[in-house]
Amino acid sequence: MALLEVADIRKTYGANTAVDGVSFAIDAGEVFGLLGPNGAGKSTTINIIATLLHADAGSVTACGIPSTRTDAYKRVLGYVPQEISLADRLTARENLHLVGRLYDLAAGALRARTDELLDLVGLRDRADDLVQTYSGGMKRRLNIAAALLHGPRLLLMDEPTAGVDPHARAYIFDLVERLASEGRAVLYTTHYMEEAQRLCRRTAIIDRGRILAMGTLTELTGRVAAKRDLALQGRGLTPASVAKLAVSMGGLPWTLDGDTAHLSISGSREAILAAARHAGEAGIEPTSIRLNEPNLETVFLKLTGRALRD
Repeated sequence: MALLEVADIRKTYGANTAVDGVSFAIDAGEVFGLLGPNGAGKSTTINIIATLLHADAGSVTACGIPSTRTDAYKRVLGYVPQEISLADRLTARENLHLVGRLYDLAAGALRARTDELLDLVGLRDRADDLVQTYSGGMKRRLNIAAALLHGPRLLLMDEPTAGVDPHARAYIFDLVERLASEGRAVLYTTHYMEEAQRLCRRTAIIDRGRILAMGTLTELTGRVAAKRDLALQGRGLTPASVAKLAVSMGGLPWTLDGDTAHLSISGSREAILAAARHAGEAGIEPTSIRLNEPNLETVFLKLTGRALRD
């Protein structure tokens, strides 16, 4: 069952088209990724869904409620903005109580829900400390708790790991997976390919305001006929030796990038053995030969002709 349906939304600023006919749906229990570089239209899209911006055209429905029914619509969604949205001079508990009062939660229910969420995000022992004493990762986790306070079925998360350390990022990943396992739909925007690959069942690749492709990793790599990357490292790896390797393997297009030679192939893992054999003939002593499966970075490069973070 689709908890979020986005149909042909568009947004322009003068001559600049920020979102150009974006459509997708997210099911209950699904983490859906919106992947693209900075400026691709991710935040504009999620801000339209959150009703912070008005679309020039198109429609958004959450849990069967159109976004035009603002009060009822906002009750079923939670929003985690890219920028921290907390009062630094209040404690974590006070921040959550403030948000709860905005949603008209009864005092007893609000106290219980606050304790529950502080436990969920691992902040119960810091509940009465001022937020200004928190690390970036702690603030991110409290931001998520605030978005969950009213029990939304749909969660919008705009670059939720921006500026956090690896430990905090891993904690947020675990939290997102738990929320989806409880039946929520999660829209997760990111420009980190690794995040989308770990968290998202399906991913939409967006660039310049348009969705270029959408599906599971297998569907996306199959759509663009993405090839495996054969990566070779070793002693004696120079432009001349790589050129010799290419010739000895029948003119295959090997390229040298730093200390690694790369070859895009569609064949089997037998290519590793062939590369090892011919490397010796080219004067290269391999220290590492690996076959990397195609990923979302590969798909983005195929679709746009540029790297995801260019």
